[in-house]
Amino acid sequence: MRSLEVAQQYFDGWNRRDPEAVLATMAATGTYSDPLTGGPVSGDAFAGYMKGLFSAFPDVSFELLNVGLAAPDLVSAQWIMRGTNHGSMNGLPPTGKPIELPGADFIRIANDGIGSVNGYFDSRVVPDQLGLQVLVQPTAIGPFTFGAAVRAWSGKTEKPGAFSITVLRARDLKDAAGVSELSQQIATELLAAPGFLGFVGATIGERMLTVSAWEDAEAPKQVMRGGVHAEAMKKFWSGELGGGGYTAVYVPDHVNTMWVRCPSCQKMADSETPRRTCACGATLPQAMSYW
Repeated sequence: MRSLEVAQQYFDGWNRRDPEAVLATMAATGTYSDPLTGGPVSGDAFAGYMKGLFSAFPDVSFELLNVGLAAPDLVSAQWIMRGTNHGSMNGLPPTGKPIELPGADFIRIANDGIGSVNGYFDSRVVPDQLGLQVLVQPTAIGPFTFGAAVRAWSGKTEKPGAFSITVLRARDLKDAAGVSELSQQIATELLAAPGFLGFVGATIGERMLTVSAWEDAEAPKQVMRGGVHAEAMKKFWSGELGGGGYTAVYVPDHVNTMWVRCPSCQKMADSETPRRTCACGATLPQAMSYW
């Protein structure tokens, strides 16, 4: 019965959203692992993992569906985790959506507490319920490195007169998450900036790249005067953020015609044709934005 009591104390700590209470049930060398931890974690790393979950889902709770002894020192527990995404997760803004994740833990009890917890659940369930994309692809193949990207658009369709580029090298996953979160905050701030057209950010391996389109080469200078970008630069120079990088502003040599396909004759037409009318007489569709 002691094994079941220790396991109940463990889940009570999770339901109180109290990392210290959970850690108090663990043995001195006790470890925790699940599909997201990348292997067994313990101590401060385990506490940090819990704090990240509690921050993303401040109301998270675990309903125990079935708890029993698989062996005298092994507890099996089937549960459903519920919560609402009111905090940032992996650098993304809160969605406000609820989640319901079924899973199971196998808890090995040692003399001085829990020796190990092995958790099992489908790691796609939470992103799917939050409306997030789950992308499965290789990290690298030969000279190609793969990653993920995000775009923010101001709603303007003007031709870009300049592009500002920032390239950073992240030192580790935590560093990359910090850069990603600040980049999205900067992009959100820029949406209201005069002359700003759009933003594309990409994370590819350790490299983190942002390309912003502007109406002219003077417009990007305003980001240096304050706001989140200035805060990010302070962190870069103080050693809090990034392992290296550079910024630049490029002016286009020329920007070719924005073409659109006529829905009637299927031929390409210049999107700036007067009255947006094709040579065949049909009305042309709205052209996509340049950035």
